[in-house]
Amino acid sequence: MRLTAKLTIGSVLLFASSIATAQVTVDSRIGSLEFTKDFENGYPTNETVDKLYDELDFQRAVQAYLWSIPLVAFVNWQHVDARDLDARNGQLILIETYEEKLGGLTLNVTTPYVLAFVDLLEEGPFVIEMPKGGQVRGATHDMWQIQITQMTEPGKYLFVGPDQEIPANAERDGFIVKRSTMNNFFVGVRLMPETNEERIAVLEQIKTYAYNERSNPSERSYIRPEGKEWWAYQPRTMEYWEHLADSINEEPVREVDRYMLAMLKPLGIEKGKDFNPDARQKKILMDALLVGEAMAKANDFDKRRLEKAHYMDGSRWHFATTADWNQRAEHYQQLDGSAAWFYEAVTNDEAMHGQETGWGQVYMGTSKDSDGDWLDGAQNYVLRMPADPPAEAFWSMTIYDVSSRCIIVNDQQKADLSSRQDLEYNVDGSVDLYFGPEAPAGKEANWVQTMSDKAWFPYFRLYSPEEAFLDRSWVLPDIQKR
Repeated sequence: MRLTAKLTIGSVLLFASSIATAQVTVDSRIGSLEFTKDFENGYPTNETVDKLYDELDFQRAVQAYLWSIPLVAFVNWQHVDARDLDARNGQLILIETYEEKLGGLTLNVTTPYVLAFVDLLEEGPFVIEMPKGGQVRGATHDMWQIQITQMTEPGKYLFVGPDQEIPANAERDGFIVKRSTMNNFFVGVRLMPETNEERIAVLEQIKTYAYNERSNPSERSYIRPEGKEWWAYQPRTMEYWEHLADSINEEPVREVDRYMLAMLKPLGIEKGKDFNPDARQKKILMDALLVGEAMAKANDFDKRRLEKAHYMDGSRWHFATTADWNQRAEHYQQLDGSAAWFYEAVTNDEAMHGQETGWGQVYMGTSKDSDGDWLDGAQNYVLRMPADPPAEAFWSMTIYDVSSRCIIVNDQQKADLSSRQDLEYNVDGSVDLYFGPEAPAGKEANWVQTMSDKAWFPYFRLYSPEEAFLDRSWVLPDIQKR
């Protein structure tokens, strides 16, 4: 509305104009937005501009959380190994018992793990020696959890950073040279012998050392947690964003991430600069941490948008490996599939997609019972597994805590049931598996205790799947209340 006052000075007419702004409020999903005229013809008020910038940064921070889940999981784990387990750079850690495995994302209770992280900036190119004999398998993954190389053959594997020079004559001297895509990477080793004595004998033959120590490697023998508590799941504090900022500063920028790094810049996370968020940025980042994890849980435990998760029509079970090993589809990065898998698990390679390859391992999960209700630690359940589970090697069913995605902590100190245990089978060869706070009378051997105040989810693993699984002539039933 324009208000005009007419003044006369001599023969000159002067018009003094003033504008009384009529603000228009527009309702939106983020609340009321005010404009000087209307949405199409006016400007946002100063207060609305501030509100929109805060919302812009919040939305970007939420998506940055989902994008960075695999990276922060590994960065945090590397930090935890050094801080809580006193692991040296590249030092192997043997994780074998129930107590030792409590801190890792969906670790398998049935088999031992040998793990390490290597920082190539700390000591330069790094060597991993794999022994002869075929009793060990290994692989390395970058901090985005994308495989660098398999280490299935014996030899001296030399890893060189993305900006490091390959040492002269390294290949001539017998090293198998591998270029790491990042300055930090993960090492995973599987010990194949069946007895503990044989496994330890093989483990003691694996050597890790900096290349510049090759003539006289320093002692870097394997270690164990030895009762030390460690938790490797993604933090729920500002530490999450601190880990992300540290990694961005330490690692090369991937072309695929340049837009995301632009979104992080107004939040104080920028390559080449220290992360010192102000009060506004901290508030937005902490709010995004909560909403981001809530979205991660929805995306993970209700995989309605993830086609690769589909098992059988009408089944509550799904395939847990929802992203390809390189996280790439034909036309896009598998953002949702990657966020779902790495929110609850670690590493990814072709062998972990047995439902597609017909070999390796199959990982299946569920979060609901046959009635479509979320699995509840206060409820007793049973799953009747049909006879002859189609696994050439073995099968296992392991129970995990929703909060940590680590194996369940219970009074029983047991988290799995498997074909390697002395279970009680039914006359027809089927086996009843029990989960709940109360043990089934006379079937204690077939039971895993859940805690009444915690939600839980299982992994069903098949090692070396057989045709009956691949053609679905053998189908895993849903978990039922009892």
